[in-house]
Amino acid sequence: MDTTQRTDQQRSADRRRRELLEAADRVVLRDGPQASMNAIAAEAGITKPILYRHFGDKSGLYAALAKRHTDALLASLRAALDAPADRRERVESTLDTYLAAIEARPQVYRFLMHPTEGSQSADQGFDVGKHSMPLLRTMGEELATVIEERLDLGPGSQQLARVWGHGIVGMMHAAGDWWLGERPCSRAELVRSLADLLWGRLAAAGDKMGGPGF
Repeated sequence: MDTTQRTDQQRSADRRRRELLEAADRVVLRDGPQASMNAIAAEAGITKPILYRHFGDKSGLYAALAKRHTDALLASLRAALDAPADRRERVESTLDTYLAAIEARPQVYRFLMHPTEGSQSADQGFDVGKHSMPLLRTMGEELATVIEERLDLGPGSQQLARVWGHGIVGMMHAAGDWWLGERPCSRAELVRSLADLLWGRLAAAGDKMGGPGF
């Protein structure tokens, strides 16, 4: 098989994989954590063995969907962090971007973070932590990089930036999970409250770049 044939086959496989993920997205938006491989295969117009051939099992499909949605969320968070605004506005925009994403697609969020919620037929051996924790860690490292680049934290800045990055992501995740389930206040109120919580040493740190900073 020559290179052209391999390239065409790879493009076809990539296109088919995207189509299957889009079908999975539609089922997840409808069924949330109870989305099943049977329902996803039916939505895609294929048999379950063919779905397994592409993703291996539910865990493989979950990992592919998680990457798809996490990549989109990270792109949105980067845009919020890079927006031309002062530091408080950037902090609030970043918090709001995350909360707006889980609010807009709560079924997707629950599927990714609580995949066995309300399901009596969860796959044996399916471990949400295997996939959800790396997602949160990726966001934590991303934020840590931005903090280290933008703020003058003095000695031990790299370690402190990582502590802050993972701590802020953990706060966003825990607070967002609670808020999405109970809706005790508006999203704007939650954003302001979380930003107030952060507004201690973060506000006092000097800027490295001379502009509005992080």
